[in-house]
Amino acid sequence: MNDNRYMALALSLGRRGQGNTWPNPAVGCVIVNDGRIVGRGWTAPTGRPHAEPQALAQAGDAARGATAYVTLEPCSHQGQTPPCAQALIDAGLARVIVALQDSDDRVSGRGLEMLSAAGITVETGVLYNEALRDHQGFLSRVEQGRPMLTLKLAASFDGRIATATGESQWITQAPARRVVHAMRSRHDAVMIGGGTARADDPSLTVREMGVKRQPARVVVSRRLDIPLNSKLGQTAHEVPLILCHGADAPQALIEAWQGMGAVLLSCAVRGGQMDMADVMQRLGGYGLTRIFSEGGSAVAASLLQADLVDHLVGFSAGVVIGAEGLPGIGAMGLSRLAAAPRFDLVKTQVVGPDILHHWVRNHD
Repeated sequence: MNDNRYMALALSLGRRGQGNTWPNPAVGCVIVNDGRIVGRGWTAPTGRPHAEPQALAQAGDAARGATAYVTLEPCSHQGQTPPCAQALIDAGLARVIVALQDSDDRVSGRGLEMLSAAGITVETGVLYNEALRDHQGFLSRVEQGRPMLTLKLAASFDGRIATATGESQWITQAPARRVVHAMRSRHDAVMIGGGTARADDPSLTVREMGVKRQPARVVVSRRLDIPLNSKLGQTAHEVPLILCHGADAPQALIEAWQGMGAVLLSCAVRGGQMDMADVMQRLGGYGLTRIFSEGGSAVAASLLQADLVDHLVGFSAGVVIGAEGLPGIGAMGLSRLAAAPRFDLVKTQVVGPDILHHWVRNHD
């Protein structure tokens, strides 16, 4: 069916914006007139311009009487840009096919109503499930106040992420690490714990991918005990750095990091540990919609305990480290298997000499 074909193209265009458009959704739009694609667009980096006006600009006069395929309901409110629904009306579209209704209270059906009231034929639900997956981060922030979260672990065959001495570079090989960089680029932010920041001194940037907008770096550290001369500190003015800390973090360190260009978010502490549910709410309030967590083991355990992991991505290597190695997930205090978080497998893939397995949250 052509509607499915053109919506699939619109979805593929929208994915080009993933990781670049927050706090706005990464939308795709295709305009078709008499069986010919006359306009294509996707949300630009930083979220503007939106997909629809870009596709309309490309289509020009050919938009009159055409059909627009949009992956998310066109906005109906005046923000920093005019409403996309009005732009479609003014261009003289005959049909607008929408994959998914926007749950943002500022839109939520109003865009569709505007189009219908103008005499445009409106249809919804084409490739609904695919659009729901692509816009999961945006919808999670709107509906739950928190970003979508992907937890990534790279481990040995026996589930260890480092030797007893802390050596971890490299358990997986170069092809897997390149895939990780591609995954980072499709998320708004990369998140680690303070322990990982101290042990590895990472930069957490995307390399060799030609990205237009680097993902923000998020470090969860109650006391902000991260070296100021670390790679993260040295690049805080160049690539966004967000530090989530407790109320008891030293004021001198808060001011020092702010002076280096970092954003400081004070978050709740529960049982002596950072409350990851509150951390995620604060990050959602900051505008993030998609977070890629790369550990360490304590952060991973806290996220799983709080039921905050939407996607679980594992890279397994053909190396065995043994019980004295560092486990990928910290203590979770489980005594019954029935209480353990469950995920559904969606994909396995051979990546060089390693194996990638992707799981999603089990809703049963």
